Amino acid sequence: NMQRNVTMMLRRPVLMGMHQRNTLNTQSLRRNAGSKLNFLCRELSTTGPPPVNPQIGWWLAGCGGVVGGMVAVGGLTRLTKSGLSMTEWRLQGSMFPLNEEQWNEEFQRYQKYPEFQQRKDMSLNEFKTIFWWEYGHRMLGRFIGLCFVVPFTYFSFRRMIPNWLLPRCWGLLGLGATQGLVGWWMVKSGLNIETSSAFGDPNKEIRVSPYRLATHLGLALTTYVGLIWSALDVFKAATNSPFSSTQQLGRLPQFAAVTSMLVFATALSGAFVAGNDAGRAYNTFPKMTDDSWMPPDMFILTPIYRNFFENTGTVQFDHRCLAALTTAAVITQLMATLPKWNQLTKSTKVATTATGFALTAQVALGIATLLLYVPIPLAAAHQCGSLLLLAASLASAHALRSGPLLMASTRRVVLNSTSPISSSSIAGAAVSS
Repeated sequence: NMQRNVTMMLRRPVLMGMHQRNTLNTQSLRRNAGSKLNFLCRELSTTGPPPVNPQIGWWLAGCGGVVGGMVAVGGLTRLTKSGLSMTEWRLQGSMFPLNEEQWNEEFQRYQKYPEFQQRKDMSLNEFKTIFWWEYGHRMLGRFIGLCFVVPFTYFSFRRMIPNWLLPRCWGLLGLGATQGLVGWWMVKSGLNIETSSAFGDPNKEIRVSPYRLATHLGLALTTYVGLIWSALDVFKAATNSPFSSTQQLGRLPQFAAVTSMLVFATALSGAFVAGNDAGRAYNTFPKMTDDSWMPPDMFILTPIYRNFFENTGTVQFDHRCLAALTTAAVITQLMATLPKWNQLTKSTKVATTATGFALTAQVALGIATLLLYVPIPLAAAHQCGSLLLLAASLASAHALRSGPLLMASTRRVVLNSTSPISSSSIAGAAVSS
């Protein structure tokens, strides 16, 4: 026994030294793993594209704002019944009348077409008013082209636009150029009673075709969305800010994207409401009539699909249903966000809150516009509200978008492990998270 005790006493320092060395090795492994993990976190939590000059983001956002203004002016041009006052279109534009003789010539050209033949009692001064609305709308479109092309040329020459953004810019330029042609195609429909909203019926008010109006607005909204989304991408890439985590937010990012699509669809359906002058019918809320939630004769036209685009009651009912669905989607998104509020970044909170306020204002404006029989100021504000709501919902969906962010829980699991850790196992944990 004494010999065994002496042997144990002699071996104890050796065992203690081995234990200390093992402890130091484990700590060293943890430190190395932690540094590698931090590096991976930085790499995986970025958006991917290298930093971009934020001036490009401000340029795209500014163009988006001007496009929004263009849509608002187009709405006012329609509300004031000015869209058919100019009966010619030139790619390079034309000078406005400079004297009374030229004004009379322009007025006489307008008198040849069906809209004036329905009005008949218009004076020259009244014609000048509607002419200036349409002329301003067209000139604003050309101004937007300059706002995009001149900086685009400069940034391209300086090679400041990253490769991932360049195809989008060319695509947006193509959309803008196409918009001018589509606008004239839309106006031409109102110059012929057969292709106008009257569809050959001389007893109906002459307007542009609702199908072409929806195409014109849809193209403008697509350009608007492309500019806003690209600007948000640039701002995120410029700051290398992380995306949200899928595990933290669940399906919320996908739901926010669906909400933005619903806002877009609701705004686009407004083109058919405007094209059929449906806002001046069924001016009660929440029911369509005093005793019915649905309008009469919803499917009176044949073939049946025409009712969704040409039937006044059906078109307004569709717009109401889409608005209600959009309202429910935004409210659901806000309620789903509240339990995760402390996990959101500041920009995400601002965008989500702005979406809620924009929805509230838009619903109030829509109901007031309907009940008050579409006064021009309220109708214009309602259209502007749709653009603000669309921008806010896009910002919210973009801020909530999922990306490869390494979870804090994975960090704790890896750093608390006492087993040796390799860089491959760290990368595997990152991918699995």
